Amino acid sequence: MACFIAPAAAAIAATAIKKRMPSCWHFGKLTLMLWGGVLMLLVDHAATGEIIPYFPFFTRSWNEIWPEIIKIGLPMTLLIFAVWGGIILYSNFKNKPVILENK
Repeated sequence: MACFIAPAAAAIAATAIKKRMPSCWHFGKLTLMLWGGVLMLLVDHAATGEIIPYFPFFTRSWNEIWPEIIKIGLPMTLLIFAVWGGIILYSNFKNKPVILENK
């Protein structure tokens, strides 16, 4: 029910430092992937009634929320970072000129 908190925290941090990062790191893609994941999870949890639009927002206690953040939210966030890393590697490899030597 609260697995979106981990990618939301990462998205906030990534958005805050995005302008200081080199363009070859494609930080805009990372923030887009993180915020997209957060939005998708918010819609999913709102549709199933796990979060509500008024305080306290969650339908369960923090004792049930923390394990979900650690077991589901953190791995999902790490997967987003891994995909982003793959995008960086692919884009940097693709844009490198290939030098062929004639011997």
